[in-house]
Amino acid sequence: MTSRKPASAPHGPTADLASLSHNDVTILAETFRLLGDPSRLRIMLCCMKGSSSVGDIAETLELSQSLVSHHLRLLRGARLVKGVRQAKQIFYEVADKHVSQVLLDMTTHIGEDHSDE
Repeated sequence: MTSRKPASAPHGPTADLASLSHNDVTILAETFRLLGDPSRLRIMLCCMKGSSSVGDIAETLELSQSLVSHHLRLLRGARLVKGVRQAKQIFYEVADKHVSQVLLDMTTHIGEDHSDE
């Protein structure tokens, strides 16, 4: 995965997205590629409901713990989820409100009626 460095363009609603650096565009594309996998996307949606252990996520989504662990490692590397250690277990949740908002916005988008277009 491409290493992360501070973005060269300002971020926020007024950011000129056309001026993103090549590295920023590459990181953005990699992030969307990671979210393009249905299992990883389901894990993200599960993590939006609150902190969950690997075992809880695996049971909820009917996936193996090793597969969930693998996907979480990738998602954590992309800073999409974060793990919080509690004793011997790690509980995963969506990394921040920006990640949650992207997922919520896209969920709203696919639910809209586009029949009149």
